[in-house]
Amino acid sequence: MTATFTVVPVAHVVGGRVEPTDDYWGGTRSVIRIDPERFTEESVVGLDAFSHLEVVFQFHLTDPADLPPETRHPRGNPDWPAGGSFAHRNMRRVNRLGVSRCRLVAVDGLDLHVEALDAVDGTPVLDIKPWFGAMGPQGEVREPAWPSEMLADYYTDPCA
Repeated sequence: MTATFTVVPVAHVVGGRVEPTDDYWGGTRSVIRIDPERFTEESVVGLDAFSHLEVVFQFHLTDPADLPPETRHPRGNPDWPAGGSFAHRNMRRVNRLGVSRCRLVAVDGLDLHVEALDAVDGTPVLDIKPWFGAMGPQGEVREPAWPSEMLADYYTDPCA
């Protein structure tokens, strides 16, 4: 099971935040700039019909050695149960991959203007997909209470 593969970014995040933070991503505007050396504007034809995107990116500022093998409490809060690496969604991941769903504000050539993308300026974008509501979770969604408590301000606009 140790096959490797190479992934080349299709785009980079331009603007928005310069440092990752735990909360207050609401109102954050940035641009996903698609690589013009590899793609033409035909690659985004039809994308403007969608309100949201699903973006796969690399947590490029994360130290690859910072992956504790032991369970840990979310955000270090002992009131929330400790969980293993795959029970978290933060940047401390084996392959340093992130997935975000953000609002597509505008398509301008190969620049995708987005809001509430929780990736910082310079982030390598590995894939961009339109969000299909029909591809969302099927059936009843189950989760413990702590993620809602922890993320209560995640998409709050700090300027509002």
